[in-house]
Amino acid sequence: MASRDAVSDLVRGNIDAIILQTLSGGDSYGYEILKEVATASKGTYELKEPSLYTSLKRLEKQACIEGYWGDETQGARRKYYRITDDGRQELQEATARWIHVREIIDRLLHVDGGER
Repeated sequence: MASRDAVSDLVRGNIDAIILQTLSGGDSYGYEILKEVATASKGTYELKEPSLYTSLKRLEKQACIEGYWGDETQGARRKYYRITDDGRQELQEATARWIHVREIIDRLLHVDGGER
């Protein structure tokens, strides 16, 4: 059985797509993204803050997302992120890549539904 680290490694390779998927549902800020990923994975994967912020910086540099400061009247200011058209395109391509790779692995492991 795969260790939790092996599963985390597989998920970690898709963090950008996971964040883009999360932002496709609406603008969000760091902590909220972390909570959404934990909820969507039903608690089986916890995205770490350093990984999140590294990915957000990379996605912002690639123009897949845009960051902007919120105008909170109470508490600390939050940086929000929104997905761009380029980000939507990247999410679509990343999803297609994932489906293709999953189909290959299913065939190689002779998983039900995978061709032999």
